[in-house]
Amino acid sequence: MIGHVSSLVVMGVAGCGKSSVAQALAARLGGVLIEGDAFHPQANVDKMKRGIPLTDEDRAGWLDRLAEELERVASRGERAVLACSALKERYRNRLRNATSSLGFVFLDLPQREALRRVAQRDSHFMPASLVESQFATLERPVAEPLTLTLDGTRSLPSLVTEAAAWCGSSRLHPAIMQPA
Repeated sequence: MIGHVSSLVVMGVAGCGKSSVAQALAARLGGVLIEGDAFHPQANVDKMKRGIPLTDEDRAGWLDRLAEELERVASRGERAVLACSALKERYRNRLRNATSSLGFVFLDLPQREALRRVAQRDSHFMPASLVESQFATLERPVAEPLTLTLDGTRSLPSLVTEAAAWCGSSRLHPAIMQPA
């Protein structure tokens, strides 16, 4: 159990289960689900569909949009549960700067399993050919604040139960609102 988490980011490589875990956590914790993939500009989606890995520059605007959405949700006194790869520490720090007490749940998954899962998906723009580049980009969140690492091969219910328990209660704590 941790003391205070205002919102959560469920993070990891393609195929780790970010969207499924984030959706279930949002429902369980009373949070607002933010699906990070929905915030990619079309140019990023097109690039990934062609099997071209995104660069830091490609991700910058996307991360800014996600940070703005985290701020928007927090400004309404609501709690966000964001599904977002957040592969590098600087990407996570960009999101941390958007709202106080942002927690990260890292779904760690072996590359072989990620490749298998992505190859089985029909309805996603990211091809299996990009899994290797995601692992090459990934900086595991070792010793970062408010971060929980879970084995992404575990069942959805067990992942959600452990992440919810880590938050300290059945509800996320509301963000501390500062006067404007």
